[in-house]
Amino acid sequence: MYDVVVVGAGPAGSRYARQAASRGLDVVVFEQGEIGKPLACSGHVSTDIWEFTEDARDDLFQNEISGARFHTGGPGSQDHPFYKDEVISNVIDRVGLDKHLADVARDAGADVREGHSVVGVSEDRDGVTVEVRGDDSVETHRAKMVAGCDGPKSRVRRELDLPEPDELLHGVLGFSDEVDHGDFVDVHLTVPRFFAWRIPRGEAGVEYGLAVPPGDDARGRFEEFVDGYGVETDRRCSGLIPIGPPKRVTGRRSFLVGDAAAQTKPFTGGGIRYGMTAADHAAREIDPDDPATLGEYERAWRDDLRQEIRLGHAVRAGYSAPEPIQKAGMKAFEGEIGVHMDRPTTLFSREQLAALFSRS
Repeated sequence: MYDVVVVGAGPAGSRYARQAASRGLDVVVFEQGEIGKPLACSGHVSTDIWEFTEDARDDLFQNEISGARFHTGGPGSQDHPFYKDEVISNVIDRVGLDKHLADVARDAGADVREGHSVVGVSEDRDGVTVEVRGDDSVETHRAKMVAGCDGPKSRVRRELDLPEPDELLHGVLGFSDEVDHGDFVDVHLTVPRFFAWRIPRGEAGVEYGLAVPPGDDARGRFEEFVDGYGVETDRRCSGLIPIGPPKRVTGRRSFLVGDAAAQTKPFTGGGIRYGMTAADHAAREIDPDDPATLGEYERAWRDDLRQEIRLGHAVRAGYSAPEPIQKAGMKAFEGEIGVHMDRPTTLFSREQLAALFSRS
């Protein structure tokens, strides 16, 4: 009988496993394939990432970013720059991040197993039963609780009939080999209800991507986007981006963390920091011997992230405004900013107000 079975060894799952094992819990983690692969997430993150990575900056770092150029048109269109006189964010080795966080979880005492696919989950009064397909057979494991950290199409969420996220966008990524040490990303508001992007990764090349609502032609729009830049991309990948957490991310003896819980930024789709923040709350609040503590986790992560997610939805609504309104708004606010890329609440911060007034 484990204390917790963790399904999924992405950032949220490995972070939870590390924190829970550090608190003395007996934790096993199952990842269906090789950790970090296939890649389905951008490597553009806030500098807060280094608070979670145990001195791994030298191994993971690729480039520094200090601003973004927003476009209402495609490549070559007029841009509206937003920037700081300091580093805002970093570009990192995204696969390397997953592997590092899994290694840290192992070092803390968690049993992390690759090549193990969860095929069944059930919960009862006394615990959970998790069926896992390994190399040769299906194993059955018992635990006091199960943590669903298994992404947008969470098997744990489906098996236990937990509510779905509000929305699933379809994202496409591609990479070119062009060396680019520029410190600005480009954001194009040219796709329905979201955006396309270009991110310089230093010696590692350039990342191109976009996300669209279900039913739209993500691949066709991606081809058109990179053609506009005149580049060829390889190592393409795609995946779903969950937007809008459901009203409940816990069951009788189960809880969801990260993309499985749609703990993401509605205005970018990024979920690394939000997911690991929620993982820390789960490790602090949940006692596997006391299912009532699942409610404490629900309250803790929502109290921490609710306002950021709510304001993130408001920011995203601007992507669908008529182009003249978009241009007028960006023209009015472009220039130096005091906003943190993970926290929309900083739109009302002293630093942002100071940046606005300094332009007068």
